[in-house]
Amino acid sequence: MPETSATTAAKSAAPAGERRSLGTGPGRLLVTLYGVFTVAAASRSLYQLIAQFDVAPLPYILSAVSAVVYGFITFSLVRGGEGARRAAFACCALELLGVLGIGTWTLADPSAFPDATVWSDYGMGYLFIPVILPVTGLIWLRRSRTA
Repeated sequence: MPETSATTAAKSAAPAGERRSLGTGPGRLLVTLYGVFTVAAASRSLYQLIAQFDVAPLPYILSAVSAVVYGFITFSLVRGGEGARRAAFACCALELLGVLGIGTWTLADPSAFPDATVWSDYGMGYLFIPVILPVTGLIWLRRSRTA
């Protein structure tokens, strides 16, 4: 019996319990950017924590925290599924709060930050991508939720 478009569509439809990928389509760009920021923030903070900790411990610890947040979001986007989407959504919201909070703190009390973090001055050292990325991520994760 020849396959019709209805049977082909039924075969290609994912089962109800299967994970839905968040890193496809526009999400692929998010995965790439979050992956790059994970490596950049982790590399920078690891070096600074090892070689320069006594210079500015708070900014270096905050950079390490941002690397962990970026890594978790990257992992969640790649993993997919509704639970991962919710976790990534919560982390993107936390990231946005961090960027806004630390960005404001660095402007209000520059002496507390003798060296920059990824989120300093709202991510100015990274072309403001750290403030744009969580907003874009929140929009993508909201649109990609299951019905």
